Order: sequence, then structure tokens, then C-alpha cells
Amino acid sequence: MPSANLSEPASVPAASKAKQPRAVRPSAKPATPAASEPIIKEALAATVKPASEKLLKPRKVKLVRDSFTIPKLEYLMLEALKLRAGALGTSVKKNELIRAGIKALAAMSDSHFSTAIKTVQASKTGHSAKD
Repeated sequence: MPSANLSEPASVPAASKAKQPRAVRPSAKPATPAASEPIIKEALAATVKPASEKLLKPRKVKLVRDSFTIPKLEYLMLEALKLRAGALGTSVKKNELIRAGIKALAAMSDSHFSTAIKTVQASKTGHSAKD
């Protein structure tokens, strides 16, 4: 019995062999899971935070921008308080002084708070006139 080529049927003409799609050759360096593993770990680490890290990270506080008018004497008091903080070795900004004042008012008893509020005169709202 003649030996038959089992990979190709005998009835396929030679012309149709050329039209068959070529087999895709494997690349010279196949990507192995071990080679891509560090890249995947870095990508996951950048996007996914462990639960314990989320608990330690403080939430970002939303800031509110506002403007107000303040009497010149009280503005000068802010400047004097900035200098006083500098003499004590602490650099402070005006908004930090205002926020500290708000915290101090919130910590006061009702009687002290009422007394502090009564010492402040009401000022007109809106933009001040140019000097």
C-alpha cells in the first residue's frame, strides 16, 4: 500500500495550497507571565490601595473661597499677631490666624463668647471705598 500524507488530503490541487493562510510564527521572545508580573503589580499598586492605607490617609478637606471687609484697626491687629507668632518662632498666615480665632471662639463658654461678640462692631458689607 502506498504511503499517504496524512496532513494533506490527496484531492487538494497544488494551486489551492498557495492560497491557504500562512501559519503565524511565534515571536522570538515569547511573553512569559513571570516577565510581565512586576509590571502588573506596579499598575495594580498605583490604582488599588490597601484597606489599611485608606484608614491612615486623611480625607482631603474641601476649601471654600470667600471675601469679607474688615476694619483697618483689626487688619493691623492681624499683622501684629503675625509678627508676634514670628517672634515665638512660628510663621503664620492671615487665614491661619482667622481660623485659629474661630477655633478659640468655638471653645469659649457661652458667656465669654457673648462678651467677645459684643466687643466687635458691625461693619458695612460690600467692597470698601478706595482711600
